[in-house]
Amino acid sequence: MTFESNEILMALIGGLVIGLSVTVMLLFKGRVTGISGITYNFMTFSAGDWSWRGIFLLGLVVGGILLRIFLPESLENTLNYPLSRTALAGFLVGFGTLLGNGCTSGHGVCGISRFSLRSLTATVTFMAVGILIVYLVGGV
Repeated sequence: MTFESNEILMALIGGLVIGLSVTVMLLFKGRVTGISGITYNFMTFSAGDWSWRGIFLLGLVVGGILLRIFLPESLENTLNYPLSRTALAGFLVGFGTLLGNGCTSGHGVCGISRFSLRSLTATVTFMAVGILIVYLVGGV
């Protein structure tokens, strides 16, 4: 198996796991798996059921740590941008999440699969803006 076919296989498996995860969350919890909403409600204690949110977020962190241990090349930073640029990008993503009333996981994965026009509009908008910014800044 070549490196490219291995990458395709890993992307396929990742996509299947994401799809299965959001389906399980919707079926058993009746909730959309939007990371920004889960994080916000966990950090503000605004929802009475914040314990599952904490476990969910802990799973994201532990998954990242396991990936770093067992497949460190997948997290390699090849862009070497300064911290200020990375922080600005993170701020803009957070602002966009607030402005769009949701994030890529909520709108792009869950919303589109439920045929939400609002999510389709949000996803098209953030993809178009992301592509434009990469083109203008000369990203990858």
